[in-house]
Amino acid sequence: MKLLVLGGTGFVGPALIDQAQKRGHHVTVLNRGHQPPPPGTTGLTGDRLSPAGLTALTGGTWDLVIDTWSGRPSAVRDAARTLDGRAGHYTYLSSRSVHADTDTPARTEDDPLVDASPDSDDDSDYSAAKRGAELAAEQNFTGPVLHARAGLILGPGENIGRLPWWLNRLARGGPTLAPGPKDLKLQYIDARDLATWMLDAAEQGAAGPYNVVSPPGHTTMAELLETANEVTGNHANLHWADPQAILDAGIEPWMDLPIWLTGHDYAFMHGADVTKAQAIGLKIRPVGETIVDTWTWLQQIGGTAPQRPDRTPVGLDEAREADFLQALTKE
Repeated sequence: MKLLVLGGTGFVGPALIDQAQKRGHHVTVLNRGHQPPPPGTTGLTGDRLSPAGLTALTGGTWDLVIDTWSGRPSAVRDAARTLDGRAGHYTYLSSRSVHADTDTPARTEDDPLVDASPDSDDDSDYSAAKRGAELAAEQNFTGPVLHARAGLILGPGENIGRLPWWLNRLARGGPTLAPGPKDLKLQYIDARDLATWMLDAAEQGAAGPYNVVSPPGHTTMAELLETANEVTGNHANLHWADPQAILDAGIEPWMDLPIWLTGHDYAFMHGADVTKAQAIGLKIRPVGETIVDTWTWLQQIGGTAPQRPDRTPVGLDEAREADFLQALTKE
């Protein structure tokens, strides 16, 4: 098939392109030209935020389009309009963040969504921007439109820094804060499994929203950290701490201690129902494979993961961790 990837040079994009090429698809990539197109692809240059940014698309036709855009909805609107009649299927890489913040955290694709506009030029509210982009694709592309609503994405190539931070912290060794409880169930998706599912679903002509993460409880906090510690050399001495003690110390879930969450935020991020995606082929690799491959990739690039400029770096300051652990051991 002929596949057009809008974006393609970030985290999920390379995984998507690699999988598509393994299937024998001809891949075209549209991006701003700040980086060369991935090897073996046809590169088109265009800035989606400029008036003529989609001109390069007007001469082509494609079987499938996968849009990895994360920004103002109007950019997806304009792309969908330009590609309407030029492509057979449109996939938008969305997020479970499109769900409204209610007392009962969203589990299924049918739970309440945030209010959003497909014509908005505002990307300051991530949830509204993602939902607006979904609407933009639906309303401006007459073929089937698929929304791949991902949650926590991990794996080689990660440019947010969550699993890379833990791997580097554990490799540094010594007393290490491990946020409990140890049996805390986690839900995420490896970028390569996300890419595989998006291509499978698009090739089947699937449409509508799908939660695309692992089943709840695919791994636990203990399995994640203990496996990562083993993979990086068993240098760390894990000190498991009660969640309330961590919160009382002002240490923040997610930002200071990546992946780890508590309360309402945990129930949302790690409690999605994925039976709909499983019904059309979602498969998830073991957590150990994701950890090994991410650590191998980190070593290959010198140990420092790339960082998206629009995201705040994550990770707990060494001095704050040491102070907390010192207080913990005195109790």
